[in-house]
Amino acid sequence: MKPPRFATPPPGGSRRAALALIAVTASAWLAPARAQGGGNPPELRIGFQKGSFNLALLKGLSLLDKHLPGTKVTWVEFPAGPQLLEALAVGSVDFGGVGDSPPVFAQAAGKDLFYVGAEPAKPDSSAILVKPDAPPKALADLKGKRVAAQKGSSAHFLLVQAVKKGGLQWADIQPIYLPPADARAAFERGAVDAWAIWDPYYAAAEVSGGVRVLATSRGLTNNNTFYLASRALTQREPVLRALFAALTETDTYVQGHRKESAQLFADFAGLGLATVHRVLERRQPSPVGPLTPTLVAEQQQVADAFAQLALIPKPIRVADIVWLPGQAVAVR
Repeated sequence: MKPPRFATPPPGGSRRAALALIAVTASAWLAPARAQGGGNPPELRIGFQKGSFNLALLKGLSLLDKHLPGTKVTWVEFPAGPQLLEALAVGSVDFGGVGDSPPVFAQAAGKDLFYVGAEPAKPDSSAILVKPDAPPKALADLKGKRVAAQKGSSAHFLLVQAVKKGGLQWADIQPIYLPPADARAAFERGAVDAWAIWDPYYAAAEVSGGVRVLATSRGLTNNNTFYLASRALTQREPVLRALFAALTETDTYVQGHRKESAQLFADFAGLGLATVHRVLERRQPSPVGPLTPTLVAEQQQVADAFAQLALIPKPIRVADIVWLPGQAVAVR
């Protein structure tokens, strides 16, 4: 079976078509997962972040009980993607979801992990924020400014692209590397001039007020979401198919039950409903499937951008750690 290709979602009046697309994708992966059956691991450890909407709802809806019967699932939360992938590389978790940049930094550091799946792009779900009355009015105005971002995160790449679009050099800004909670505190007390961040932290800052969007990632990055797995899990294709099917079924539920999904995510993440609804407004249908050649090429551009700025220790070839259905990954 060929991997599903993600299509651009139809315009506002065509939600039924979008739901149909997701339903087809889900059924395409659910059937093989069940047909191949057997061999479910006794335990599966899944890493997630506060912004991992599909994973968070998958946990809340307990859908893996149906897709992986007999498997004990342990959920481990991380503040951001780099920390999650560090845990994956050392064997503390088996599977997790991150943005575009963490896998690049992990591969460049020689970490043993693999891309196994992806969601469609979410170009409106991250942004560079400043205070309402702050001097910067355009990206060029970031020159000489202190900008907070989680190192090795999707926000890091957003900042790289913003600096480039603003006609600046990387040395023209002062990046301040902080995890999201610390970055928000630094931003609020004026210790940094701008903050590059993703949802739901971006939405929470908007809803609470006191911020102005200098730029979103639209036109700068696709803000892709990837799922990565341990080498051992790539040997269990039926389990990966079951995970894709469960995640896609979760997204189908989200698209059809927005109110209930918002409440479930708000309760899980400790966020206000207004914040969660803002996240959902920016979130397009997000079925999960293996990486397409287009996604691999986009991710290579991310890796090349970091390599050109010497922000990673060496150039990398993304395709070297991309798992595809039917592809054998060597056992160490």
